[in-house]
Amino acid sequence: MRAGPQANDYTPDPAILQIAAWLGDPVAGADFPETVLRFRNDRAAASVGLAGLGEAAWLEHFGRFAPLPGNLPQPLALRYHGHQFRVYNPELGDGRGFLFAQLRDDRGRLLDLGTKGSGQTPWSRAGDGRLTLKGGVREVLATEMLEALGANTSKTFSLIETGEALGRGDEPSPTRSAVMVRLSHGHIRIGSFQRLAALGERDHLAALVAYVLAAYPGPPPPEDAPGRGEPAVILLHQVVERLADMAASYMAAGFVHGVLNTDNMNVAGESFDYGPWRWLTAWDPTFTAAYFDHAGLYAFGRQPEAIHWNCAQLAVALRPLCDAPPLVAALERFGPLYQAALARRFLERLGLHARGGARDGALIAAAEAAMRGLALSPDVFFGAARGGAMVGDADYDRLAADFIPLPGARPVPSEAAAARLDLDEVERVWAAIAERDDWAPFHAKVAAIRQLGISLAPA
Repeated sequence: MRAGPQANDYTPDPAILQIAAWLGDPVAGADFPETVLRFRNDRAAASVGLAGLGEAAWLEHFGRFAPLPGNLPQPLALRYHGHQFRVYNPELGDGRGFLFAQLRDDRGRLLDLGTKGSGQTPWSRAGDGRLTLKGGVREVLATEMLEALGANTSKTFSLIETGEALGRGDEPSPTRSAVMVRLSHGHIRIGSFQRLAALGERDHLAALVAYVLAAYPGPPPPEDAPGRGEPAVILLHQVVERLADMAASYMAAGFVHGVLNTDNMNVAGESFDYGPWRWLTAWDPTFTAAYFDHAGLYAFGRQPEAIHWNCAQLAVALRPLCDAPPLVAALERFGPLYQAALARRFLERLGLHARGGARDGALIAAAEAAMRGLALSPDVFFGAARGGAMVGDADYDRLAADFIPLPGARPVPSEAAAARLDLDEVERVWAAIAERDDWAPFHAKVAAIRQLGISLAPA
């Protein structure tokens, strides 16, 4: 959602309470030494009726986790399993976060407010349940940029510094601490289904399917889909459609998530949980974001494969509820759905209408070749090429000339340059905070990213 939301009334709807007894554990937030507000997303808050909260109330709810009126009486740390780099791990769950509230947005959708860095839970294992301030800053930037580029992403709702000194092995320590709240279209993960299947909880598995279908409604399966009336089959078709589009959004954005484990896949099809993310500085399918991804499992070019594999793990988890052939049929839709979504999203970034078929693929291939040949990052290329204005690659120019520009499409090189978010730029923004407690570059970067989103929005 790139356009600003309409003001909305606060509408609590803690629907998850109907399944909370076996889906999670009631927990309490950490008692932080201090709460200093560093970022509040008033644009997102307006969509759920919370923009009118004063700073004191904001800190009380999102730094001290006093319950919102009519909402969850106590936070809920969700239970789940998951494949981590394709190794099954049954010892997962919300280890440094929890579901804090559920509410309706200005479009009537059920949304969650969930935390990161809010303290230890029964699923923390050896972790301290905390979040570094740098990690919170990085997540704000990632979510703002993905939203500007039209990806379906969680929104960073709040970032509050908490006054603790944290020790971490992957950044200079001690480092500053924070607690973050994200506004998300659901926190039910593929790993939530995997856990119930692994424990043989068939009735709960069926109940979770019913909950998700009611909470996050989607289109029915195709008319010729086998088993199209079975709830588990309906769910898998919807998840495949959503995650194929999410995969395409990453590729069109030149974005590398870094950790596409099944516990990081939410069945509402919304990208979330940003750790070692990166944007490409050159078109390189082999680029990895996580230093620990030694095999390149989640490299940029392998992200669609990884997400498809995760959909297959959901299908395996749903097997106690239905036969395999209808689930296989749903999985086989991923490839065509992904290709269609990629064409639409990629050409939209160029300011062009997708035409369908081989011509879209040829234009995408030519654009990729132009990026490689001209040594351009995707953000620079798309900024200059929007509307077909790029010069320098004959095949790209020839193909783009035959496509129809989107209404209002125009080149946006100045906005793209200001919103640039490579590793050096992130480190520059963070250095101002770490060295001088100067938040001006951070807020300027958020403003530039939002301006890019306005420029890219349909006329």
